Amino acid sequence: EFLLVLPHSGAVGETKSVVQKDAEFDVTYNDTVTSENQTIYAFNHTVSRNRTEGVRVSVDVLSQGFESPILFVVRQKQAVLSFQVPLILRGLYQRKYPYNHVGRTLCQPPTRALSETQYFFVDVSTLSSQGTNYQLRVSRVESFTLQTDKKFSFTASPSQPQYFKYVFPDGVDTVIVKVNSDMNFPCSVMSIQDIQCPVYDLDNNVAFIGMYQTMTKKGAITVQRKDFPSNSFYVVVVVKTEDEACGGPLRFYPLRPDELIDAGNRSKILDVVVTPAINSKVYVMGMLFCLGIFFSFYLLTFLVACLDNKRCDVLEQHPSKLLLLCLQLTKCLFSLPSCPPLLSPLPSSERSLDSVGRSRQESLSSVEEDDYDTLDDINSDKNIVRTKKFLCVSDLARKDKRVLSKKYQIYFWNISTIAVFYALPVIQLVITYQTVVNVTGNQDICYYNFLCAHPLGALSAFNNILSNLGYVMLGLLFLLIVLKRDIVHNRAMVRNDLNALECGIPKHFGLFYAMGTALMMEGLLSACYHVCPNYTNFQFDTSFMYMIAGLCMLKLYQKRHPDINASAYTAYACLAAVIFFSVLGVVFGKGNTVFWIIFSVIHILATLLLSTQLYYMGRWRLDSGVLRRMVYIIYTDSIRQCSGPMYIDRMVLLVMGNIVNWSLAAYGLIERPNDFASYLLAIAICNLLLYFAFYIIMKLRSGERIKCLALVCILFTAVVWGFALYFFFQGLSTWQKTPAESREHNRDCILLLFFDDHDIWHFLSSIAMFGSFLVLLTMDDDLDTVQRDKIYVF
Repeated sequence: EFLLVLPHSGAVGETKSVVQKDAEFDVTYNDTVTSENQTIYAFNHTVSRNRTEGVRVSVDVLSQGFESPILFVVRQKQAVLSFQVPLILRGLYQRKYPYNHVGRTLCQPPTRALSETQYFFVDVSTLSSQGTNYQLRVSRVESFTLQTDKKFSFTASPSQPQYFKYVFPDGVDTVIVKVNSDMNFPCSVMSIQDIQCPVYDLDNNVAFIGMYQTMTKKGAITVQRKDFPSNSFYVVVVVKTEDEACGGPLRFYPLRPDELIDAGNRSKILDVVVTPAINSKVYVMGMLFCLGIFFSFYLLTFLVACLDNKRCDVLEQHPSKLLLLCLQLTKCLFSLPSCPPLLSPLPSSERSLDSVGRSRQESLSSVEEDDYDTLDDINSDKNIVRTKKFLCVSDLARKDKRVLSKKYQIYFWNISTIAVFYALPVIQLVITYQTVVNVTGNQDICYYNFLCAHPLGALSAFNNILSNLGYVMLGLLFLLIVLKRDIVHNRAMVRNDLNALECGIPKHFGLFYAMGTALMMEGLLSACYHVCPNYTNFQFDTSFMYMIAGLCMLKLYQKRHPDINASAYTAYACLAAVIFFSVLGVVFGKGNTVFWIIFSVIHILATLLLSTQLYYMGRWRLDSGVLRRMVYIIYTDSIRQCSGPMYIDRMVLLVMGNIVNWSLAAYGLIERPNDFASYLLAIAICNLLLYFAFYIIMKLRSGERIKCLALVCILFTAVVWGFALYFFFQGLSTWQKTPAESREHNRDCILLLFFDDHDIWHFLSSIAMFGSFLVLLTMDDDLDTVQRDKIYVF
């Protein structure tokens, strides 16, 4: 120990004494410091190249000196660490939180020698003229180097951050660093930093370098050896001064400037464990598994097609079998009723109109404006046909097939154009997101399942992207199946096959092509969303789900109403309005009562207008006299004549639809769910399921049957949807909450150590959607040999 007297920088003639002391580890030094004296503590320790030893400096100030704090400066071989006590950390609105107890870990400069002695000095000084008491203790950190698969527990606070070193063992290229706590709050930050000085381990600088994420109970970061040339890194854990970043409450509102706030006890007990991540073999197995599942559907489709062709060849080579088949078909045809058995026979007047419709169909004349002298004639004909009590498909399949085919092909070309213009900026945006994540290291930008997020190149969660391959592959397979059917149908039309011309549901494939394209785009956009899933790009994942639901409902309606189905422009305009409301709901809908009232009113009005359109087959007008006509109909039909609705089946469907939609509107208005996009998608799916169930029930009620292939598809699809929804509702992450709260839902991989619950949802939902499309494609195959004037419209 020695005393050095230096001139004081404050005034002439004053002196300042500097005392240097040889100090030892694990000894507590109680001392007093003033502006007149400065104390230097000299420490030395042996540093080994093969062993890293942590050193921690702990300081307690025993008196309140906020205006003139004590400054501690630690001088090392290649680094300088300085901090003041009381340590002032800032929160929101420039709120200040003082901490009298500070603990900091010293970074360890690397050494090239096998072993060397390094010195470091702790300088203690202040500008306060009054003596300030403090305690200083320097100790070695136990378990400073983390061991693979060994959990280590520790305590941290805003003024006492902790960090530890991890060295990649031989043969391990990727590890997952997991930090856990039983306490939600205080909010904390985990960071991965390179081995260099200084280490950024305070709330106000932890985000400067490396990768970091906020956490409450769970945090996990995947670290790759290639990102750290030294084959090692620091795991830094910092407790934040406030909990707002983790979704916690703000304890104090903005106060007067420079007013200090007591933060209270913000210590947090945590544990850290580093485990090896998967190797390249698991990546290969995951990709082969994914490809194998969906290529098996291609193989199954090929086998079914081969068996079908073989059956046709057998019939050609054995006429007796062909004769037997014809007899069976004839028996089946004659057993089918001309109209649904539970309905009364058509009145003679309606039969004559029906025969007129059949004669027009047989002559293949198109019912276009050119066939009539005046516009009133065509409207009169439409009113007569479409307001019949019992309609058959021939009544609503009177237009030229070529005109309708072109009309429905527009669905495919429009959705292809939409897909290109939608997908290109989406891809550009998510690439930018991923670049920002990789450059800034801010893991809070994207809402991954960090416990099962396997990186590949610049992609942070390759498994979530790969699992979307099923949508693309099965969408392409569905397009090929539709193309085959389209070619077969066109060949039948060319050779004037009576079954193709006069029987079955009219074949229009444009909507099917649009559905297959939408399924492929759903896979592409879902993959884009999972590049960086978050609050701002969730609509990428849902936009084409709305498209698919809308197209399926349109296809169901088109089957029995080919002449009066909505045009592509009208349909896509309505879907655009749905997506518009989805964006508004995500941005403004959270807790906004005014928005929910407006949306619920629009939802109910749209339901009523659509119900009226469907009930009257479009033969009504929305004008100033619509209310007067409504009152007149209610008075004459319900009050004076006490008659029921003319179209009972349609009325049942529409009443149920209104009950469902009014209930959903009421639920939204009362509960105001945060996830508006999913709420809107639930409305679309509920309406689709209701209409699909109605279609199946009416088909069976009308005496029609479901072929074996369609029945297998229905049962298979229902089972797969059940399992898919189970995995969907596991909820491994949620962008409605803060990133830290979202990570509380993270779980480990459950399939091949590569795929999580959400990946399985991708697998199953793509298969279920493909199966649903097949149901729509094959459901009415039993009518291919039934004349259209014997097929009931519902």
